[in-house]
Amino acid sequence: MKLRVLDLSRVLAGPVCSMMLGDLGADVIKVERPGQGDETRGWGPPFDADGESAYFLAINRNKKSLAADLANHGDRTVILDLIRGADVVLENFLSGSLGRLGLDPKEVLEQNPSLIWCTISGFGPESKRPGYDFVIQAECGWMAITGEPDRAPMKVGIALSDVIAGKDAAIAILAAVAERGAGSLSPERRHINISLADSARAALVNVAQNVLVSGKDAKRWGNAHPNLVPYQLFEAADRPFVIAVGSDSQWRACVEALDLRGLAEDQTLATNAGRVANRERVVLALADRVGQMAAQYWIDRLQSVSVPCGVVRTVREAIEVSDADPRTGMPPSATGTVRMPPPKLDEHGDTIRTLGWRAFQP
Repeated sequence: MKLRVLDLSRVLAGPVCSMMLGDLGADVIKVERPGQGDETRGWGPPFDADGESAYFLAINRNKKSLAADLANHGDRTVILDLIRGADVVLENFLSGSLGRLGLDPKEVLEQNPSLIWCTISGFGPESKRPGYDFVIQAECGWMAITGEPDRAPMKVGIALSDVIAGKDAAIAILAAVAERGAGSLSPERRHINISLADSARAALVNVAQNVLVSGKDAKRWGNAHPNLVPYQLFEAADRPFVIAVGSDSQWRACVEALDLRGLAEDQTLATNAGRVANRERVVLALADRVGQMAAQYWIDRLQSVSVPCGVVRTVREAIEVSDADPRTGMPPSATGTVRMPPPKLDEHGDTIRTLGWRAFQP
């Protein structure tokens, strides 16, 4: 039997999670507020020819839509019936909100012994602060390390804390489903709590570890790397490109491909630690050299000896090589299929109210 996911979430992190589960084959019912629906339906322009916002389309394929007012007794009865047939409930309501609506997670889990419940929040289950990516990036260290060293802190260009939290939620849900199937899922693990703040802090990975090991705070490096040299943006004669040297053997191949024999013979630069210590000299030498020819010339030479590098592409250029679709968005990054386009608001409401989960049967 397919996994059944009742998605009470909205905006980004929750919908990313349920879309991933839908891509992997789950039956997903997206519950939305009557009239308005998910806020992201209005987050535009751009809107497509049917009036659907690009933002909503990006994260809501492989779902069926039911408009329901949780404060309405009849609609709440429909939702409780769907919960009884669901494997997973996903939501991102502020703490205490669902309890006031008669859908307290603890009570629902007690009434449905095999149910898994996932709550996504901004700052954890005890906080009533709304979780917006921009605030998360500011408070969780991301902006402090993003941007040029002599300029203001900068956010990442994608609402990445939402995306990472959504993926964390999907992983945690699938782990709980696997544990349940093995008969080892404990009652306390049936309620999963994922917060954008926790996901964002965990995503600091090596940057956080640098601080823990050195005792020194991290700083902004622009397009350079705190631990690796050369590993940054360079300006060729025609356009910017990046060189990412991650090993001493790649360094030797890099300077030989760039005809920088003096650097190749300098034993103080033979190890990454030596290159970090001589960062300015190394970067200036490479910058002067690559500025003499077009980016593709250098990329061809570097790739021929397996040195990681690439041009800086626009978003349009980047998605041209994928199977992206204006209606269903970017293709699944994990194994999965696109089976349904994002739904119109309450597109499947009548069918779901009549058939429940059988609305997914052919």
